[in-house]
Amino acid sequence: MHIAALILSVLLAVAMLQSGVMKFVRPAWIREFAEAVHLTDSQLVVLGSLQIAATAGLISGIWFPPFAVAAAIGLVLYFGGAIVAHIRSGDPNMLGAMIFLAFSIATSIVLGLTVFLA
Repeated sequence: MHIAALILSVLLAVAMLQSGVMKFVRPAWIREFAEAVHLTDSQLVVLGSLQIAATAGLISGIWFPPFAVAAAIGLVLYFGGAIVAHIRSGDPNMLGAMIFLAFSIATSIVLGLTVFLA
């Protein structure tokens, strides 16, 4: 179980680092997504910072697993909120948020089992 938790944590960390950095770089496709859900530039900075913080939590969780569990649970909340934002704004383009939500849930479960059943 430890290997699965490690692999999921690292993959999720890499995905969150990429996504978080893109919120700072703001290519055209990120600006389009942000406009669709009515996000300002300062809100994008906050959201990107949260994703980069989750990356740090997931990676530091290699040595202190409760950090990874907390980061993964935080990402479940983050992407749950993203889906709510898409629904409230009437934007149907939420597949990415749904995939990341499922990935965060799976990682949270595997990490939780690894930490609390060990």
